[in-house]
Amino acid sequence: MPQTALPDPKRWKALAFIALAQLMVVLDATIVNIALPSAQQDLGISDGNRQWVITAYALAFGGLLLFGGRVADIWGRKRTFVTGLIGFAAASALGGAANGEAMMLGARALQGLFGALLAPAALSLLAVMFTDAKERAKAFGIYGAIAGGGGAVGLILGGVLTEYLDWRWTFFVNIPFAVIAVIGALSVIHEPAGQRNRAALDIPGVFLSTLGLVALVYGFTRAESDGWSDGVTIGMFVASVVLLAAFVFVESKVKNPLLPLRVLLERNRGGVYLSLGLAIISMFGLFLFLTYYLQVVKGYTPVTTGFAFLPMIAGMITGSTQIGARLMTRVPARALMGPGFLVAAAGMLLLTQLETDTSYAGLILPAQLLLGLGMGTAFMPAMSLATYGIEPRDAGVASAMVNTSQQVGGAIGTALLNTIAASATTAYLTDHAAGATNPKLLQAQAMVEGYTSAIWWAVGILVVASAIAFTFINAGKPDMDPAVGAPGADGDEVLVPVMAH
Repeated sequence: MPQTALPDPKRWKALAFIALAQLMVVLDATIVNIALPSAQQDLGISDGNRQWVITAYALAFGGLLLFGGRVADIWGRKRTFVTGLIGFAAASALGGAANGEAMMLGARALQGLFGALLAPAALSLLAVMFTDAKERAKAFGIYGAIAGGGGAVGLILGGVLTEYLDWRWTFFVNIPFAVIAVIGALSVIHEPAGQRNRAALDIPGVFLSTLGLVALVYGFTRAESDGWSDGVTIGMFVASVVLLAAFVFVESKVKNPLLPLRVLLERNRGGVYLSLGLAIISMFGLFLFLTYYLQVVKGYTPVTTGFAFLPMIAGMITGSTQIGARLMTRVPARALMGPGFLVAAAGMLLLTQLETDTSYAGLILPAQLLLGLGMGTAFMPAMSLATYGIEPRDAGVASAMVNTSQQVGGAIGTALLNTIAASATTAYLTDHAAGATNPKLLQAQAMVEGYTSAIWWAVGILVVASAIAFTFINAGKPDMDPAVGAPGADGDEVLVPVMAH
């Protein structure tokens, strides 16, 4: 019988630096949104190419995550984590100093590449450092709050930096984050011994998964700008299906797969990836609509808009650290995830009532609180369950799948909901143009009509996410008994917690 390893004495300090790195990566998905109009003007980026500032990051990040997760398993999580941080800081410096479109897009793609190394390494370090069920719940609560609330923090920080300094600071701000995280990682993160995967990297798997995911994300991005019937859009979706099907086939045959199908086919983990991806689809679309609604329809400044998202962040932090973390060791995961997504859907349902003169305190604030509470409560067990009971040799790739479902969900959400909103706005304008006396008011009403149509879809998507959580996830509360050994990658026995059924 193997000896139970003592928990790492510096694990809580390590959590602080891992959380800081995660915050930096999540911030970057939204911080640039608010700075984009100013950057576009300064660098002379055309309207047609402006979306690439967002998309270049999402494509590189979403496409390379599985590769990043496997690199962390093979090369070492701490080493991958530190490399990702240094590269991310360098790419951010390049973006902040950009003197034209090409340099800016290149910097964003590099940020995505190093983010894809950093994010799975961060989550899998947590998975192997926190082995006690109660401590693990607390650690994942903090991590879940950051993963969920970081996007809204990015909107606030982006607004403040753009308004009071310059758009370039939305890039430079990453450098101090990364420097502190690197110093911290080198001094306090200690990766448990004997948990590396000694297998060779699956090159065909890397190639097929990266191209397949890039084609999928790009297909949705094209659909948003050029329509669903555009030839390139359809071509991208077809290519993505073919490439990802080939990827699954290759993974079932090769000796050391990039994504072992055992990671996906375990019903709890599969349920987490699917429900989390769907929840992110609705959240990301909402961030975009509310930002535009508050700035364009209500006339808020970028800073006020950022602060208007605070109730959602407060709800997320409360949901994940007070509800999720406290109940996670007492109730099964589905009893937190299913109801959590439904509470978020109730918040989303309130937002379908938006009008041009809606009161912030009367409708938007309570809706955000419900959204935050629900998402925070559901995110927490989801983050933990995604890597729970996994063999250490697969911890990196299981973590990468969580990030992949978030990234792909974010890209799909932005494109899908935006397209729905745009067509509803156009239809409203066509129907009401004849009798309009105030064109400006009509435009605002049409925009709001577009947002509410898309938000109805977001409600439906959250209800489906909840149904998946209730149906697929059947793991009980984390087992408090000594963990069960799983054979390590190098033949030694390593202790890993399992879920009680």
